[in-house]
Amino acid sequence: MERHERIARAIALSGKKKGEIAALCGVANSAVTQWISGESKSLRPENLYALAKATGFRAEWLAIGEGSETEAYESNVASTRQPIESFRYPVISWVAAGAWAEAVEPFPPGFSDRYELSDYNSKGPAFWLEVKGDSMTSPVGTSITEGTLILVDTEADVQSGKLVIAKLADSDQATFKKLVDDGGRRYLKPLNPAYPTEMCAENCRIVGVVVRALQKL
Repeated sequence: MERHERIARAIALSGKKKGEIAALCGVANSAVTQWISGESKSLRPENLYALAKATGFRAEWLAIGEGSETEAYESNVASTRQPIESFRYPVISWVAAGAWAEAVEPFPPGFSDRYELSDYNSKGPAFWLEVKGDSMTSPVGTSITEGTLILVDTEADVQSGKLVIAKLADSDQATFKKLVDDGGRRYLKPLNPAYPTEMCAENCRIVGVVVRALQKL
């Protein structure tokens, strides 16, 4: 299903008229018509967020067809559609992620020119990273392939077994690994067994916990 077809479906099932959708999104009626017809090839993140909120459909599904259309809510009377909130987070570089631990103001105005949406409401400042390399690609179980966008919450609970972004003292970049606690010592373990496990000692800082993964086809 093409994006404009998903948008048309969401608007139709929302029960709202195009004029109502336009008003809720802060755009002209003609813009909504172009979204539905596919004439408009671009859709600003703020418009996508507003459209998701207006229709009750997930922004990620509207944008790229990822995941379910909506979150399901059921009662003992009937199932209902509920508006799903979407949140906008910047996509940053691995060097910028590594600098997070030392930065006084990690995200100054104009820090990033690219943003992605998620239904995850972060506990603290959050950002997306694009996975590089195959150290987290596993032949079995959880596998995060190169090119996947991962969402990092800098104030999520850090626990053993979580996938984390860490900063080692001898590197200017962040690293993506699984945090493992063994006998009171913490280690950073890749999901790919071909790569070595590193110790997360005193000079190792956990930048945040990976809470979402978005793989674009």
